[in-house]
Amino acid sequence: MKRRPVFLITMLAFGFAFFYIPILSMIVYSFNESRLATVWGGFSTKWYVSLFSNRQVLAALVLSLKIAFISASIATILGTMAGIALARFRAFRGRVMFSGLVTAPLIMPEVITGISSLMFFIMLAEWIGWPAQRGFTTVTLAHITFSMVFVTTVVQARMIQADRAIEEAAMDLGSRPWQVLFDVTLPVIFPAILSGWLLAFTISLDDVVITSFTTGPGSTTLPLLIWSKVKLGVTPDINALATLMVLVVGAGVLIAGIVMNRAAARASADARLAYRANE
Repeated sequence: MKRRPVFLITMLAFGFAFFYIPILSMIVYSFNESRLATVWGGFSTKWYVSLFSNRQVLAALVLSLKIAFISASIATILGTMAGIALARFRAFRGRVMFSGLVTAPLIMPEVITGISSLMFFIMLAEWIGWPAQRGFTTVTLAHITFSMVFVTTVVQARMIQADRAIEEAAMDLGSRPWQVLFDVTLPVIFPAILSGWLLAFTISLDDVVITSFTTGPGSTTLPLLIWSKVKLGVTPDINALATLMVLVVGAGVLIAGIVMNRAAARASADARLAYRANE
């Protein structure tokens, strides 16, 4: 019995080391003076300076952020609607087919999703003349289709766990369905909606496979730019760029965690006050 905690702690340490030591080494070598990514030549921040003066990188970053923000926002709206429908309306005509269509991209390889999106846009261009060329719009639509699945899964799971008696009580007190949705249901599942948005934003921001099939000339996202540079060899500027991405994502996760914890604390406090008021 005493050996088991030691074994678990050892395996946990190896697991964290396997995942985080490469990231830490990348961060350290992003401050390397040498042009060789694996040879330490002294401490320097010149690669960050050159990175912020690189217009190609900045343009790719802005484009990636735009696509990620728009696709995550639309995917969150559609995914929330789908998650609520699947959780609250258990039996309606076409539910099985609707559920299959929603969850299909989740089990389908990204290559298949990218190829099917490409063929769809090509057929649309032949039939109605839109899109005239692949770029920002086609990439955004493809990302919405793919990331909506994750939002639906998260929201549906939260809706199943939510207490339906609160919504029924609000309707008994005279609230209409739309009022119940905006005043009760959405505040209850807001942490799941926020988690779904962050997940969709992250998936869109670092996607390579689907983007490579649906993008066109002049619409190079940041992951595609990094991929094209890595083919020629990893350089310290790539390490600097990846380090900034890790810091931004980490800061976003930290802020989201703080917001969600505060929302949960407020909900618990309100529940305790309501319980004491009814005593």
